[in-house]
Amino acid sequence: MKYTYRMHLVCTLIFMAISINGLFAQGCVAIRHFSSCIGSDLESNLLAQGDLQVGMNYRYFKSFRHFRGTEEEPDRVSNNTEVINHAHAWDFFLTYGINDRWYASATLPLVINSRSSLYEHGRTERNTTFSRGVADIRLGAGYWLLEPEDHLNGNIAVGVGIKLPTGNFNASDIFYNVGPNGEPQVRPVDQSIQPGDGGFGMTVDFQIYQKIAEDLFGYGSGFYLFNPKETNGTRTFRETLSPILQNEAIMSVPDQYSLRVGLSYSASPRISTSLGARFDCVPVEDLIGGSAGFRRPGNVLSIDPGIALMYNNVTFNLNVPVAVRRERPQSVTDLQTEIATGEPRNGDAAFADYVINFSVSYRFSKNRINIEPIIPEVELKNHN
Repeated sequence: MKYTYRMHLVCTLIFMAISINGLFAQGCVAIRHFSSCIGSDLESNLLAQGDLQVGMNYRYFKSFRHFRGTEEEPDRVSNNTEVINHAHAWDFFLTYGINDRWYASATLPLVINSRSSLYEHGRTERNTTFSRGVADIRLGAGYWLLEPEDHLNGNIAVGVGIKLPTGNFNASDIFYNVGPNGEPQVRPVDQSIQPGDGGFGMTVDFQIYQKIAEDLFGYGSGFYLFNPKETNGTRTFRETLSPILQNEAIMSVPDQYSLRVGLSYSASPRISTSLGARFDCVPVEDLIGGSAGFRRPGNVLSIDPGIALMYNNVTFNLNVPVAVRRERPQSVTDLQTEIATGEPRNGDAAFADYVINFSVSYRFSKNRINIEPIIPEVELKNHN
């Protein structure tokens, strides 16, 4: 397959806008770390046969603003009763070009999380719990519906993947002032910082781009994670906080999805910028299987600016989504409790103001050559 300078420009424009880290969920106690099984990295997924792309994506957020429904509860911060999560995640991935249209990907995620709270430690003092380790490994494959070489101005890819329950879903730490006599106890950490969710999952995803004007492209991408397993058997100890929370004693294994749309502009042959919107969500109910057990459904709408640098076979990408709307809707267990007690109930969740997403990748090309910013009419044997 022959790639022109124009193909290189297309990839520069779209890569940073539809990158694998771009599908990391927004910072939220409800929404855990996850990305699509095959990613939505255009630069990684537009591969010639035999090409290999390897890279690392890093994400960080601090969640601390509490919402019930769409209403923020600012008194939680002013009263020092807020829950504070610090989440660090590294995705090490590789993508292989099976041919010009088919590609396969594998992702090994590592996480380090901490959670500071009062209510989990007898409500008498603030303490911190930790989790770390391998999260849920993802494997997948994707396909470009149109021949990439003949459709440089627009194309769409679809993919499927599996999520393996390799992450620990029963990670534990010390909780203080919670024993019968106020002594410390070892318990599972909160669902939001568990490295894994304990279920086999399947994803479907898409990515699309379309030229709008010279050096300007529109983009869109998204994925949905199906988690058919209802609960994973890990105890939450929430029933010890109140008898009405008995239905939240075991952790749920929730679905999750993300959508992105926006514009990408090439400032130069090496640098591109983007501005878009993204929507990340843990739904109230799963599409397949039951929805019992404890979950914090939540969704975040964010403005998503980004910048990317491509030099030869190396690409750097930075996106910093900023939340503009956050919601913690009524969960299945909230509704059950409301019906049983006759009293309104809607649990809360803590969200971040922004998320830092950074990635670096390197391409091993079968017919490796360097791309120089030469005139578009010059054909290249491969895209780097």
